[in-house]
Amino acid sequence: MDQWKPNSVYLTHLAVADSVVLFCLPFRADYYRRGKDWLYGDAACRILLFLLAANRAAGIFFLTAVAVDRYLKIVHPLHRINRMGLGYALWVSLALWGLIILATGYLLSDRHFFYRNNRTQCESFNICMGYSPLSTWHNTFYVVQFFLPTIIVAFCTISILWQLKNKTMDVSGKIKRAVQFVLAVALIFIICFFPSTVSRCAVWILKTWYSECHHFREANLAFYTSVCFTYFNSVLNPVVYYFSSPSFSGIFQKLLNKLLGRKEEEEQVATVAKI
Repeated sequence: MDQWKPNSVYLTHLAVADSVVLFCLPFRADYYRRGKDWLYGDAACRILLFLLAANRAAGIFFLTAVAVDRYLKIVHPLHRINRMGLGYALWVSLALWGLIILATGYLLSDRHFFYRNNRTQCESFNICMGYSPLSTWHNTFYVVQFFLPTIIVAFCTISILWQLKNKTMDVSGKIKRAVQFVLAVALIFIICFFPSTVSRCAVWILKTWYSECHHFREANLAFYTSVCFTYFNSVLNPVVYYFSSPSFSGIFQKLLNKLLGRKEEEEQVATVAKI
């Protein structure tokens, strides 16, 4: 722990969120394999939907946290926040988890069963149902939790790029690594979270115009298809780990060399050649 930095704390919590998906996906895959027929009861349905919603929020929030941390380190290196250490990062992480639980905990409080064609559907919302306070909150949080962090990540990315442009020397490559890091975060936001958010907005808008389900069936299909990209963020997050620090990239490089059967001497030769 002595060598840990605040971004390591945020990345650890991001890894915890990724592990939640590994637990949920087999149940979700079985549900879709059966044609949206849930067999595991009400309690399991509530817990699964809560964990999936919490995972999406945690993925977005902790990616934003590491982007902000990198921004402060590069653009404002003398800021007092940079001297607060692990304790501050742990408190930020706890606050983010508290916000996530408060925002998604309602999924544990009510049934989410919808019966159609002799099947029991387990869904956090039903497109053919009318508006309710919980459904309105669900839609609002789903959209806001993407756009607000995206604005923050975009600001951090532009600021670090501007810092790299104005910096005449970057001997250690610290700023370049930070640029690669925030660009990886931005890429994950675009690939994993943007499609489902846009399709969800389309469904939301169409529901205000029409009341019959057939008017927004295609938009609903697009939403459920794009949700798969949301789960894909757990696969892409190792890219963020790779660019987060030289130690992480060194670990990945060693693992890659072992998988490829490269010897340590070849690795050293390659390193000397780069120098």
